[in-house]
Amino acid sequence: MSDWDQFLYEVTWFLPSGKSVVVGEARSWSRGSVDCLPELSALLASAALTPVLVGGDAFELLAWGPSDDRRGWLCRPPLDVDSDCITSTHRGFWRLCGGIVERFGEPDTWWINQNEVLTEDAAHVSIAGVLADYAWLWEDHGVEIPISPDEYYAVAVEANGNLTLAHRDDGRLLLFAPDHAFANVTPLAGSPPYSLLTIDHVPDLAAWIEVCAAAWR
Repeated sequence: MSDWDQFLYEVTWFLPSGKSVVVGEARSWSRGSVDCLPELSALLASAALTPVLVGGDAFELLAWGPSDDRRGWLCRPPLDVDSDCITSTHRGFWRLCGGIVERFGEPDTWWINQNEVLTEDAAHVSIAGVLADYAWLWEDHGVEIPISPDEYYAVAVEANGNLTLAHRDDGRLLLFAPDHAFANVTPLAGSPPYSLLTIDHVPDLAAWIEVCAAAWR
């Protein structure tokens, strides 16, 4: 079974009926690495990459593991973005991979149940708008939102609407999770329990990527 067939077997909801699909030949990874992300770089170096067009929309399927135990990501193609609106770590990631939209055979990581991981679409979510809609979480506790929303952008969007945020300058990581059952998280100072959180021992975007990539290896 090809990696694409394995992906469709496990992610049955991805391909709409009647969509045209063009699947290219699988090939070994050849794009190099990101110096500040050694775990991710090692994982990518071991990947098989299959280019796929779905209704004219370009994707890349990255897969790992033995033939009877494959796992992988469906990704957007790389992006060449020179912008101060995202961290240098994220720019380095985008030069290799445009972000993850589906996964199969996945381990338990912070990427489970995410619709978008490190994608351009996630980065365009209006954090100010989302937090304004939930301002009552802080108002009910007699406090103000303790961050400047414009200083952050979304690096992941969960299926239930929870967001993972990174600071645009230094990559500091936060979760905005009014609907969660996460362990190993701590409310940000000045925030109620189901609002802005930090992830214990995962302080920034680089650490978050590395922890998740290590689990996939």
